[in-house]
Amino acid sequence: MGQTQVEDASKAAASHVDANEPLAIAHGAGIMPGDFSISLAAKGGVDSLLRQPALERAQPMRGFEPTYSDIIDYIVRITHRIWEEKDIGYIYDTYRHNSRVYDDFGLQYGNEKIVADTAHTINAFPDIRLYADEIIWAGNDAIGFHTSHRTVISGHNTGYSKFGAPTGKKVLLWCIANCVSLENEIFAEWVCYDTAALIQQLGFDLREMARTLGNERGAIADDDPRFGEAERLPGQGKPAYLPAPEASARFDVEEFARRAWHNIWNRRSLREVRRVYAPSLRFRGSTGRAFGGRGEYQSFILSFLALFPDLTARVDDIYWMGNDADGYLVSTRWSMQGTHRGMGIYGAPSGRRVQLWGITQQEIKDGKIQKEWMLFNEFDVMMQIFRD
Repeated sequence: MGQTQVEDASKAAASHVDANEPLAIAHGAGIMPGDFSISLAAKGGVDSLLRQPALERAQPMRGFEPTYSDIIDYIVRITHRIWEEKDIGYIYDTYRHNSRVYDDFGLQYGNEKIVADTAHTINAFPDIRLYADEIIWAGNDAIGFHTSHRTVISGHNTGYSKFGAPTGKKVLLWCIANCVSLENEIFAEWVCYDTAALIQQLGFDLREMARTLGNERGAIADDDPRFGEAERLPGQGKPAYLPAPEASARFDVEEFARRAWHNIWNRRSLREVRRVYAPSLRFRGSTGRAFGGRGEYQSFILSFLALFPDLTARVDDIYWMGNDADGYLVSTRWSMQGTHRGMGIYGAPSGRRVQLWGITQQEIKDGKIQKEWMLFNEFDVMMQIFRD
């Protein structure tokens, strides 16, 4: 693809974003950083970056403000400026006017909605702090930069929030925000907050809050029996098993990740956990889940397969950075659909069709997943199930 074609494709993606379109373009160009020279770790962390920002470009940043040296610098510093310095109006300079942001409550369209939501949240938590744990990136300044920003959020609830009156309680939660940016503007974002953990820490009844807000929102489009079953199997066929390829000189990150997702979640082959995860696996998940080792992780997966017997999973987006020697950091955005027909943490079966989506970050070394961070729209799932 020539330079002009790449720029035209990028502009088309920016003006009309489909949930799967931006990264498909990035994959077509095959642009994944092969090392960690541009990374949060290489900068010594957020505090070091903010105290001593780089003075020169570390990579091409066409259309970005000259103050930013690379895409990591951009993400960290605009986040700090908007949220901690409370320069909310800077959103107008860093989010496209028709940007799309997907979160627990659906699609938020346009930068005015982002400004309003940010002001609302900062008012509820005036001392809010966002601590960057990791940023995985791919792409370039021609097709757009793709970033997966894992953040720990803290603050005290001294103002009104969408959940109710101030409680004065301190909260500590985390989120992952996957963004696509071009020429100094973010035009697509998928942000997964640990909303259920937030509500619990505020002291509200999680199920009652899910019922109340679920009723306010009403049914989502797919929660309608007239739309038929959730497609899982081709008629009376069976889900294919994807075998590992023959050993090659280079580890194929995408093949590995997609094969693991399919075999574990769609094929229901939980033995694959032992094949692709390290025995010393460390896992962090939504609503305070924290596991050590593969056994607890298998139980977590099994609990969801029992809750939603027809659950089917799809990888919507995947990119990574790294190499065989140093390991890889991988970001996967995924979606699932299933019917709540099993007993479990969400109570008696409701028969409701449920949409799940989330973002998973993984650290892969020596062909095994060593660490995993998985956030999904758990509070949204509860709103779908518990509404009247």
